Amino acid sequence: MEWLSWFDAWDYEFARQVLQRGIAALYLVAFLSTVNQFPVLLGERGLLPVPDFLDLARRLARPTLFRWRYSDALLRTVCWTGIGVAALLVAGVPQTGPPWLPMAAFLALWFLYMSIVNVGQTFYGFGWEILLLEAGFTVAFLGSDQTPPPTIVLILIVWLVFRLEFGAGMIKIRGGREWRDMTAMYYHHETQPMPGPLSRQAHLLPRPLHKVEVAGNHFAQLVAPFFLFAPQPLASIAAGIVIVTQLWLVFTGNFAWLNWVAIILAFAAVSDPVAHAVFPFIPLEWHPGAETPVWWLGVVVLVTVLLLACSYRPLLNLFSRRQLMNASFNRWRLVNAYGAFGTVTKQRIEIVVEGTLAEEPNAPDALWLEYGFKGKPGDVRRLPPQWAPYHLRLDWLMWFLPLRTVHEDWFYAFLDKLLQADKPTLRMLRHDPFDGGRPRWVRARSYLYRFASREEFRRTGERWVRVLLSDAVPPVQLNARRRFFS
Repeated sequence: MEWLSWFDAWDYEFARQVLQRGIAALYLVAFLSTVNQFPVLLGERGLLPVPDFLDLARRLARPTLFRWRYSDALLRTVCWTGIGVAALLVAGVPQTGPPWLPMAAFLALWFLYMSIVNVGQTFYGFGWEILLLEAGFTVAFLGSDQTPPPTIVLILIVWLVFRLEFGAGMIKIRGGREWRDMTAMYYHHETQPMPGPLSRQAHLLPRPLHKVEVAGNHFAQLVAPFFLFAPQPLASIAAGIVIVTQLWLVFTGNFAWLNWVAIILAFAAVSDPVAHAVFPFIPLEWHPGAETPVWWLGVVVLVTVLLLACSYRPLLNLFSRRQLMNASFNRWRLVNAYGAFGTVTKQRIEIVVEGTLAEEPNAPDALWLEYGFKGKPGDVRRLPPQWAPYHLRLDWLMWFLPLRTVHEDWFYAFLDKLLQADKPTLRMLRHDPFDGGRPRWVRARSYLYRFASREEFRRTGERWVRVLLSDAVPPVQLNARRRFFS
């Protein structure tokens, strides 16, 4: 039917393949991260047990499969179901069927993961959680190999990229002075939550290049997003700018799947002819099959109306002086507000956890041994590892402690687990200095960390230089929170 030609984006099949398979792959990582960590952090015997949180969750009317009952077994069933569905989508199996089949698969991923996020408390309070939810819901309506990609869904995905990038840019302009005087990158590589293998090298670049980084960031987030809506090839060029800047962040940090979501979603603006011109092995003719059935057109139009109606408050938020960052305006986590690093911390404070077998913790001969975390800095000689897009939730929360307070319930529960030598908790760590044994005391000390200069590294072999600041939590025994405040 010729009157449907406006609806069909015949030149965006490559974009659809990247969007569907890429977002499904990130859901697979998210569910894998959850099945490995959720029971320890939030399970029946976790640091913040979900059963204790469910009363509040019910009052907040948050959609979740755990609304009336939580168990670790049910959580694992949800995760492995999500992993299975995501793997099928990565392989392209549902996409070979009618358009409702990949739609159902993505909506299942969306609802299963939302069920987890809505009871995940502080461990799931990151912006990339709701970003993945919104991306999964929107990508669900891209159809299957039997139909061309719907133009209006691609536009909705571009609108999501615009909010993600432009929102982050406006947060920076309204935030710390360091983004306006172009000095933000003097500090960012060193003080970001979880540095990667190349972060130190990026930090040691000449300062004029750091100013170029800031200028490039502002252009990529405040100018380029508008051209995502432009005709081709401008839209593809703008998408390329977003992709390149996000890849730089991938290479120099560990932001879970945040950068990868942005990279994948940006392909919504890349047409097949442009993709073929850059990479000739990408075909120009995909032969998607039959034209769009009218019933599928109706489904997509209804969803588009829904998402446009939900866009009103996020649109106002982009231009508000009191711009919200990483906020949802409805309980279904659709059409959210995004943004990150409105201010950049100038110093890196790390909480180092230690234990001792000494009967008297303050005795001069008490030997204190340090616990090692998988991702966050600790050992000054260790090269920061690359973990993203996998999300180390405990390590990330450890970064926030000095910025908030160490006196958080989950942290004292964590210290108690160490005193009990709780095996699941110890498996969350890279190094247990007591080899599964119980320490008598544990404590938390705050250190000032900075990257070693090239000359310091050559002399000492240490990648970090650290200076003790204080005892953030003095030596404690079991039931640490009660003892500390008694």
